[in-house]
Amino acid sequence: MAGRLIAQIVVTGAQVVGKAFAQAYKQAAADAARGGAGAARNAGAAGANGAKKAASGAVRSSLELDEAQKILDVAPDASWDTILQRYEKMYDNLDKNKGGTLYLQSKVYRAKERLEQELRAKGEFPEPSAQPKASTEQPPPPSDK
Repeated sequence: MAGRLIAQIVVTGAQVVGKAFAQAYKQAAADAARGGAGAARNAGAAGANGAKKAASGAVRSSLELDEAQKILDVAPDASWDTILQRYEKMYDNLDKNKGGTLYLQSKVYRAKERLEQELRAKGEFPEPSAQPKASTEQPPPPSDK
């Protein structure tokens, strides 16, 4: 009698665990199809600012703004020149020949990209100076003298 009771408990427990596993698997597959487990949470938290960026076709970086500022050790109101100086110094110091790693160089590069993206969104990114246009005139033919 006790053996039968134990067998029923084991079978019932296995069914419960099996159903929970199947449900978790379905949820994970659905999350992966939507773009990751945090896709719904990030979409809901993005708000109007996120909607504007999505409408403009801007690609959201996976690196957060405050993380990018910490990586390059710059203030939230840093100018592009300051950001570029920090980037160049850190990128050079993290060269593989100097004992750095490609991973850390990549983090520094992505931080610079993220800060550039933020400055462009604010309209504070300095546009490249006007390059003198090449002359469209043909050079004179060589003289036969």
